Amino acid sequence: MRKVWIHLLGACMVAALLLTACNSSSYGGSDVPGVASSPDNTGSNSGSSSGGAPNWGVQSKTSGCQAQGPLQDKACSPGAIFPNVTKTDICRSGYASSVRNVPTSEKNQVYQEYGITHHSTGEYEVDHLVSLELGGSNDISNLWPEAASPKPGFHEKDKVENYLHDQVCSGAISLKDAQIEIATNWLNVYNKMGGN
Repeated sequence: MRKVWIHLLGACMVAALLLTACNSSSYGGSDVPGVASSPDNTGSNSGSSSGGAPNWGVQSKTSGCQAQGPLQDKACSPGAIFPNVTKTDICRSGYASSVRNVPTSEKNQVYQEYGITHHSTGEYEVDHLVSLELGGSNDISNLWPEAASPKPGFHEKDKVENYLHDQVCSGAISLKDAQIEIATNWLNVYNKMGGN
């Protein structure tokens, strides 16, 4: 009987170690160069209210993408972040414009991935899922053609981006948490804001 307890105790310890290892890597970035995230961009170790981070920068498909109402196709546009961007960087005036670099050819590729062959001016915006002002990158895995209407559309998402940027810069939430929230479901944040 004593041997059985020792074996059970050993098995429980192994399971606990495995769970700890899984939890400690759940916010880690991808191995994609220039897209990965450090485990925590802010030095904070707080958890996210939205769950785990997306698989930053890793598209599991690049054609046949379908927007899910006001949300992106997560397989095509999981989001991507600059790996070393900090709260200090994004809260500096002019940061977003200093890193913006999405050529027309990349925008056209985004439209192609989502099967949009023609559109009128103002109908869509090739949007950064994780906005530049939240440390998002210009990688195609962070871009998607967001419609203006029906609402909420890209104008409303702009308000979410500004809100989260203000929250990060005021210290109310960590940069990592803001990135995860906007990438996994920006509409939740919009609804919490009262849909204004």
